[in-house]
Amino acid sequence: MPLHVPPAPAPALRSVLTALGSPTAVREARTPSLRAAQGPATPELPLPVYVLDRITAQGLSATRLAGWRFLIRCGDRAVAAADTMLTPDGWAFSHFFEGPYIASTERAVQQAEALQQPYQPRLLSVPGLYMLTLWLHGDVTAEATEGHPAATDLLVPLAPAPPGISSHRPHRVAELLPVLTHRASPVKLLGSPA
Repeated sequence: MPLHVPPAPAPALRSVLTALGSPTAVREARTPSLRAAQGPATPELPLPVYVLDRITAQGLSATRLAGWRFLIRCGDRAVAAADTMLTPDGWAFSHFFEGPYIASTERAVQQAEALQQPYQPRLLSVPGLYMLTLWLHGDVTAEATEGHPAATDLLVPLAPAPPGISSHRPHRVAELLPVLTHRASPVKLLGSPA
């Protein structure tokens, strides 16, 4: 079943295209693979990036839209990514980057395309655990800029995942959220002040 990739806001896409067309932006980026790429670089697979700010004791989560991420493709592979952010003046280019999450995102999206149920792909960052997941939202008609993970949505941890959490294995939010809640909870050490 194909994924229902939401369209990115036009200003976000324009800002990435402008950055890709700027020799200064590309040359100064900390992305050797993008600087060394031969041929045209194109932004693809726009995904809204949400941040999981906190997990409550009841397991409810507080998420917020932090930006849009585009994979930057040169030839037959993604060599980098570009993030945009919302500013008081609208969507603006933030930065280019590379690393393991690029290939991991591509792999997770390919896995998700083979699922029987349609989903809207998003990214969900869990900064407290240094974790990034592909969030497969079950409501494909939802606005990509709104919402929070539903219990039946799927989260696919991207590699590298925190120890004890399998990357590239889909988990229902209702199953993974308690694990994240436990991991994100501060541990009281014996003899430490209350």
